[in-house]
Parts: sequence; C-alpha cells; structure tokens
Amino acid sequence: MSNADKAHELGKKYEQAYMGCGQCVLAALQDTFDRRDDGVSREATGFAGGGALCGDGNCGAYTGGIMMLSYLAGRTRDDFEDRARAAFTTFGMVRRLRERFIEEYGSVKCRDIQYRVLGRPYWLIDEDDVVKFEKAGGHDDKCPEVVGRAARWAAEIIEEEGLA
Repeated sequence: MSNADKAHELGKKYEQAYMGCGQCVLAALQDTFDRRDDGVSREATGFAGGGALCGDGNCGAYTGGIMMLSYLAGRTRDDFEDRARAAFTTFGMVRRLRERFIEEYGSVKCRDIQYRVLGRPYWLIDEDDVVKFEKAGGHDDKCPEVVGRAARWAAEIIEEEGLA
C-alpha cells in the first residue's frame, strides 16, 4: 500500500471513529509518515467543521493538510528572516493542495464542500442540524471521504517534495 493510500484510509477511518476533520487529517498524515506530535495535534482541535463547527471557515480537512505541510517544510521562529526559503516553498505546496480541493469541490470552505457532498450546509452547533447531518451520512461516508482525500493529496505532495 502506498503512503497516499495509507493516508487516505487512515483519514477516513479516523473521521468515522473520532470526528474532527482537521485532527483526523493530521493524525492520518502523522501516522503515515511516523511524525506524531501531540502538540500539533492539539492545535488542530478548533478547526473542525470550518472552525468551531460553524462552517463558515476553511474546511478542517484542508486546514489539517496545510498544518502537516507547514510542519514538514515551514519556517521556524529561528528562520523568520529567511522567508524566501521555507515560507515560499510551503506556500507553493499549500497552493497545490488548494488546487486539488478546488478541482474536486469547487472551494476550500466548509459550507461549500458540505453543499457539494451533502446537498446542503449544516449548522453543526445546532443539535437538530447535527442529527440531520448524521442522517445524511456526514460521518458515515461523506466527511470521511473528504478527510481521506485531503490526507491523500497532502501525502502525495509530501512525497513529491521528498519530505516523506
């Protein structure tokens, strides 16, 4: 099984079992590339459901992918003055991830992606809407597939860049 396949399967599995799209993408990538970092994982908590489950921000799966790409190639505090080296390399990788989201879903925004895969966006801080989201397959297969694809795409970029 390739790293991209492994990341895809782990992402789907984690989203179905634990929810939290940003953390699940990050966990899938960390496990795929043996780069576990609980501090970074904790930092991804708030990105679920477009940020705090509100849906109006970027897809958490997209954000989790950005976090892993930045973790592997981003600039450190010691590198603040060397922007051209790490920051712009990372920006290029993130743009490639963004392009894959745009190609597949037409957007990187949580609500737009929900509309594309579920037929409508859900207000995930409303109990009634959460029930409707679950009945529509939100955590059965819809969001797990978004998470799996985000993990796959990020894994492919990681391998293309020789960061595996």
